[in-house]
Amino acid sequence: MVAVQKEVNPHFDDFLFDWLHKFYVLVGGYGSSKSYHAALKIILKLIEEKRTALVIREVYDTHRDSTFSLFEEIIEEMGLAHKIRCVSSPMQIRFPNGSKIIFKGMDKPAKLKSINNVSLIWVEECSEVKYAGFKELLGRLRHPRLKLHMILSTNPVGEDNWTYLHFFQDKMNDRYVLDDEELYQKRTVAVGDTYYHHSTADDNLFLPQEYIDQLEEMKEYDPDLHRIARKGRFGVNGKRVLPQFRKASHEAVMEAINGIKRPLHRTGMDFGFVESYNAVIRMAVDTEKQYLYIYWEYYKNGQTDDETVEDLKELKEERIIADSAEPKTIKYFRKQGYDMFGAHKFPGSRLQNTKKVKRFKKIICSDACPNTIRELENLVYKLDKNGKIIPDEFSIDPHTLSAIWYGLDGYEVEDLKEQAQKAARPSPARPAGRRRG
Repeated sequence: MVAVQKEVNPHFDDFLFDWLHKFYVLVGGYGSSKSYHAALKIILKLIEEKRTALVIREVYDTHRDSTFSLFEEIIEEMGLAHKIRCVSSPMQIRFPNGSKIIFKGMDKPAKLKSINNVSLIWVEECSEVKYAGFKELLGRLRHPRLKLHMILSTNPVGEDNWTYLHFFQDKMNDRYVLDDEELYQKRTVAVGDTYYHHSTADDNLFLPQEYIDQLEEMKEYDPDLHRIARKGRFGVNGKRVLPQFRKASHEAVMEAINGIKRPLHRTGMDFGFVESYNAVIRMAVDTEKQYLYIYWEYYKNGQTDDETVEDLKELKEERIIADSAEPKTIKYFRKQGYDMFGAHKFPGSRLQNTKKVKRFKKIICSDACPNTIRELENLVYKLDKNGKIIPDEFSIDPHTLSAIWYGLDGYEVEDLKEQAQKAARPSPARPAGRRRG
C-alpha cells in the first residue's frame, strides 16, 4: 500500500493509533465523529496487517446506509477505491493484502457461528445490542496469534443500559470500574485493558455551527435527548415516549399546515377488531422544521372490513400505508378501489420506528383527534421487573402510534447523527496522524 494523506480531528489522534488495549469504548454525543474515526482506525489497521474485522449492529439492514457507506466514503476520500473493494452483496470490504471487513446483525445470530479468526470487532450503537449479544461476540473474538481488539461506540443512553453497568458502574450490585464524571473531565481514560474516549460535537472541527445550534435547541423540546446528543452524557432517562407531543386547536393546526411551503402528507392505518382498534391517522410533515402535524383520526373496533371500507370512503383518493401483517385486508381494500399498501417490517422495526417519531422536534395534534391525544400525550415506556425501560414496549398498545409508524414508512426524519456524517469531512490533505501547530 502507498502512503495516504488524511486529515483528522485532533481529539481522536491518540485513539487512532493506540492498539495497546483490548476494548475501546467510544462514548459521545451526536456529530462528534466517533463513528467516522472508528471506521478510519479499522481501515488503517487492516492496511497494515492482514486481519478479518467484524462490524456489528443490532439490525443487519441498518448497515448499508450507516457503517458500510461510511467505510466506502472514507476509502474514496483516501484515494484507495481502486485498491480496496467494497462489495455490496453480501456487504464486505476486501483489501489487497487479504484483510477483509464483514458486516453482521445481531438480529441474525445464526450467521455469526460460521465466522472464524476474527481479531477485530466494531460494535456500532452498542447500547442497542443486548448484553447477551455482547457476550456472544466476545466468544467470536479469537485468533491463534494476533492481538484481539473490540471497539464499542455509543451515544450514552440511560444508566440502566448494560454498556454503563458493564464498563462504568453497577450500583445495585456494588460493581465499580470507572466514574463516568471522570471520563467527561479527562476525555480519555485507560483502566486495565479498556481505553475510554469521550467526545461531543465540539470535538468535530468540520461541523457547521448550524448543526451545533440544532443540538442546543433540543434543550427546549427534549432535555433527555439534549443530554445524550449535545453533552454525550449518561443519565436517568425520562419515561415519557414523546415529550415533544403537544395538542392544539384544530384551526391552529390547519393554519400551520397551510403555511408549510411543501407539506408532506401521509396516511397510516393499523388494523384491529375485538380488543384492538382500526386506527387511521392523517398527518402533514414540515420537512424543513421537522414538525409532525396530526389533523385527522379514525378509531373504531368491532367493524367488519366492508363497514370500515364504507367509513373511510373519503380517503379513497389518497395513499394509505397499512400494517403489512394483514395482507388479506389490504387486498380487500385494494379491490374496493383503495390505494393501500403494506408497510415494510423487519426485525427491530418497532424500535427504529419509535426512534424515527421521536426525532421530530415538535408533534402537534389537533384537538379533533381525542384518541390520539389520549394514547400519545402521556404515553410511557413499559418497565421490566427491575424497573428499567423497555425501549420498544409501552404501558398500553397505542394503535395511533402504530398508524403513524406505518404512515411514515419510507420517510426518514433527518437524524442529526446522519447530518453530521454529511457535514464537512476531514479532507485528504494531511497524514492520518497528529496535527501540528
